[in-house]
Amino acid sequence: MANFADWIFCLVRTDFSAKKHDGISFILFDMASKGVSTKPILLISGKSPFCETFFDNVRVPRSHVVGTVNRGWDVAKYLLQHERSMISGLGDRSAGRPLGQVAANSVGTDEQGRLDDPMLRGQIAAFDIDEAAMACAAERAVDLAKAGQGHPAYSSALKYYGTELNKRRYEILMSAGGIDALEWESPRSREGLTARTWLRTKANSIEGGTSEVMLGIVAKRILDLPGA
Repeated sequence: MANFADWIFCLVRTDFSAKKHDGISFILFDMASKGVSTKPILLISGKSPFCETFFDNVRVPRSHVVGTVNRGWDVAKYLLQHERSMISGLGDRSAGRPLGQVAANSVGTDEQGRLDDPMLRGQIAAFDIDEAAMACAAERAVDLAKAGQGHPAYSSALKYYGTELNKRRYEILMSAGGIDALEWESPRSREGLTARTWLRTKANSIEGGTSEVMLGIVAKRILDLPGA
């Protein structure tokens, strides 16, 4: 049985006379295929979770086509919905430690046990409210899907909101940590975990479709705004 963890999919133009999203096929490539090579991409976080992939005269069996030839965009749309729903989960950390508890380790608390920084308390309170709203929205999406009433564009709204929340979370943590949060390599900072993750969150609003694209989909497919 093939180990699909070592495979990559590509959307390949197979009908050059077709319009826009037609004439595209969804094809699986074995990364061990002759002519497939990769080059790591170093991110601003210092990590390399992504890479460039090059295809030089690569040939694959017709059996590697997923779905129907020239109808690959249909497969891709479902895949994108799943990907965006998964990425949106970054905005719901209700099962983890509350943000206030994490921040308290950096800024300390007053005699009443509150965070010493009132501005930071306000930011965290606003964030907690928005995070709770995100959790409710995600739960509603699941209920609608189970009832067969899910909107295909709803994942775009969740993806946008979830990734923006995740960026806000780490902006707050960086503010709470002050200059110590900028540590890049040290046992105390776990090799700059907070700083590196903060930088990594910037990619959240790009991967799976940029925030601008998500807002466009929401405007057109959900709000039905004129001219969108």
